[in-house]
Formats: sequence, C-alpha cells, structure tokens
Amino acid sequence: MQNDPRSIEGTDPTTIGTPRSALEDQAGSLGAPQGIEKPYSVYSTKEKWFIVALIAFAGLFSPLTANIYLPAIPVLTLDFNKSTELINITVTVYMIFQGLSPMLFGTMADQVGRRPMFAACLLILSLSCIGLALVPTSAYWLLVVLRCLQAAGSASTIALGAGSIGDIAAPAERGGFYGLYNLGPMFGPCIGPVIGGALSNGLGWRSIFWFLCISSATCFVFIVLFLPETLRSLVGDGSVVPSKLYRPLIPVVGKTTSDPSFARPPPKPFRNPLRILNNLDIVLVLSVNAVMNSLYYGITASMSTLFSEAYPSLNQTQIGLCYLAMGGGMLFGSYVLGRVLDREYGKSRRLMMAVQGPGNMEKSETGIDDNFPIEKARLRLVPFSMLIFAACCAGYGWCVQERVNLSGPLLLQVTIGFTTMGIMTSTQTLLVDLMPSQSSSITACNNFIRCIAGAALVSVMDLLLRALGAGWTYILLGGICALTIPLVYLIMYIGPPRRIKRRRALAAPL
Repeated sequence: MQNDPRSIEGTDPTTIGTPRSALEDQAGSLGAPQGIEKPYSVYSTKEKWFIVALIAFAGLFSPLTANIYLPAIPVLTLDFNKSTELINITVTVYMIFQGLSPMLFGTMADQVGRRPMFAACLLILSLSCIGLALVPTSAYWLLVVLRCLQAAGSASTIALGAGSIGDIAAPAERGGFYGLYNLGPMFGPCIGPVIGGALSNGLGWRSIFWFLCISSATCFVFIVLFLPETLRSLVGDGSVVPSKLYRPLIPVVGKTTSDPSFARPPPKPFRNPLRILNNLDIVLVLSVNAVMNSLYYGITASMSTLFSEAYPSLNQTQIGLCYLAMGGGMLFGSYVLGRVLDREYGKSRRLMMAVQGPGNMEKSETGIDDNFPIEKARLRLVPFSMLIFAACCAGYGWCVQERVNLSGPLLLQVTIGFTTMGIMTSTQTLLVDLMPSQSSSITACNNFIRCIAGAALVSVMDLLLRALGAGWTYILLGGICALTIPLVYLIMYIGPPRRIKRRRALAAPL
C-alpha cells in the first residue's frame, strides 16, 4: 500500500507520531482515484433536500411547543386555580430546559448517531404531551414536571438537525440547506400563537397538547421510516452500511454506493461541549447569534400586548394572524438568503483560486482550505442586514405607539423577519463550518446561549414598555443590534488565525 502523498514526510499511518489530521486525510484518500476530488457525500441534491425537510419538520417542534402554549395561560390560571405568576413558571422552566437539554442530546448525537437521538427526543415529546393533555387540574406540580420533559424532548431536535446538515452538506452548499432548516425553528413562534389560540378557543387548552402529541408522533414515524443515519464516524459519506438500528425502515435515499474502505473517518473522542467556549472567535459568533435571537423573541413576545392596546378592534384570533407577517418575511428570507450565502461562498472561493491557483488549495478535514476566508464569505452581508433590522425595529416601535395604519407595522415585521433569517442562517452556518466534527455540540451551545439571552430580554420587555413606551423601547432594541455590528467585523479579523491555530493543534503528533 502506498503512502498518502499528503501525509507528512511519507510517514506510514501506523507510525507513532503521525498527525491526527494526516491519518484522517489518508483514510479519506485510500482507494480514491488520483487527481479526482471525492464528493463530500453520496447523497444527490434531491436526497439532501429530502433529509433536510425531514429534520426541519422535527426542528419545528421546539419553538412551536413553546409558543403554542402561550394563548392558553389565562385559561390555565382559572382551571388550575393558580396565579398568572405561578403559571408563568411553566414557561420559565420550559425555557431553562430548552437551553440545557441540547447540551446532553447534542453531545450524545456526536457520539452515538443522529437517527436514534431524533427518535428518542420525539418519543419523549409525544409521551409528555399525552401526560399534559391528561394532567388533573389539582396537580400543578405535575404540570411543571411535564413541561420540563416536553422541553427536553422538543428543544434538542434543533441541535440534531444542524449536525445532520454538517454531515451531508459540503461548505459550499450549506447556506441553502440551513436556510430551509432554520425556517422550521424560526417560523414556529409565528404560527404557534395562531394555532394555540384557535385550539384553545374552540376545543379547550387540552386540545393543544393532543395536537402536539399527534404531530410529533407523525414526525417520529417519518424519522423511523425514512431518515438515514448521517453521522460521518458511523456511515462516512453515507456509503458505509450501519447496523439495523441506524437504517431507515424504508430506505428511499442513499441508494448510491461508493467504496466504503475509505469513506468513514475514525470515531471522534467524547468532548465536553462547554470547552467550545474557550475559542474567542466562536464565542463572538455565539454572542451575535444570541443578541439577534433575543431581539427577535422580544419583538414576538410583546406583539400581542402591544397590538391589543394600539388596535383595540382586533380580537385575539386576528392578533394571532398578525404573526404571519413576520413568518412570511422569514419564509421569503429562507428561500432567498440561503442561496445568497452559497453564492457568497462561491464568489470568495473563485477569487482565492484566481490568486493561488486551484492546485494550491488543499482542503482540511473541514472541507475548507485553511487560508480560505470562510468568516468573510459567511458574514460579509450580515452588517448590512443588521443595519436594516435596527432601522426597521425603531420604526416598528413608533408605528405601534402612534397607532398608524396596521399595514405599517406589519410591513416592517416582514422586513424584520427577512433580515433575521439572513443573520441567523449566516451565523449558524459559520458555526458548523468552524466546528464540523462537533456540529451538534456547537449548535447545542448556541441554543443554550440563545435561550438564556432570549429569556432575559423577554422577562424585562414588559418593564421596558411601561417605563419607556413602545417607541423608545424599540429604539433601544435597534441600538443594541447596531452596537453588535463591530463584533461581526472583529470575527472576520481575528477568526482566520484562530481557526488555523485550531487546525494545527489538531495536526499535532498523537
């Protein structure tokens, strides 16, 4: 067997001291035709979209479960004979477990596989919803416990889905896939209140949990029937046949095969996901993501109260329908900005190839050349999106305070949703680009920080609105967004050397 030409000084892979990255490069090149770049995944583009659609369906349940519950709070206070503050505790504990549970399930998914973790989370969610639908009104403590379990089952699907995309999609195409995938988690807060209000008014609050039970059980069936395992340490590029536990009952994707002798990288050792926070560039990306997510949730959480005061002619169902404006902007942003992100990546890569030549661009285990400016490729348009977000945020607050025609704030909501989707897709894609071997873990950290930041802002939004009024409150929120823009440029400046340093540390002798 010949040595991999990329190995250091022709060192045999069994030799002690071989860099870990060289071993993985050799594992990916043995048996591959010389001069032919091996595809990142055996899945076709249509098969990848099918997988992303499945996991986006699963990722919808975290925000949907959180927001569909909110319209029922006044009814729950009456049925359980508890104060609004005590019922709001069920919202608080949900957000806490929404942030904590992906740290466990996301890390486990990086070790034991995506498919079993998806199935486990959806099963927990479905069973907890049955319990919530049947909980007696005399057992308030059980309501709190079941809400914790419900959050544990629903929230982790976001981290699992991000990991799956990192498994099947090369960096050049991740933007488009994340655009569709983020639509589920971000669209949930918009449609949740609409569905929850309609169900609560028409069939009672228990129907909300029966709806969640049926829909999550349906998703569970789809996952078991159709979703293949994607974890690269188990199935490589998708061509390695795993054990029966990891195979879909109806294998409609992944029928293409390649030589499995070099398709599967070695298993990754267990890593504490919190160690990711030792990297300053990643902390900065997480911070930008957390700020934008908290601002988004602050807007959606206060919308019902603001609209009921500014437009008293609207009933609760009509106010719930107003959330669709934000969702429409996000839907459009998902379609457009994911493709823009891929175009930006391709543009940066072509510029680099023109300077260095295609023969001088060697990919690391991330699929990205160490000298390729991935941070700039992902974030170049983000500052402009943040400026538009800040301006629309300020205008939205004053429109509501001055009670202008309802079309005014709704149009601004469309733009806010559009820019939010672009920013979140860019930062989430970059996180997976920076840590592809820990994609679920880093998404879990991202989810944890976003939930904490979102909970903090939502908890003070009512105080801010009472003290400052809607106009100045939203100017403050827009100002926070604008003050975050320098962090984006800082990431583009300090990110490349820190990423290369991590790569060299990985390549250090074992």
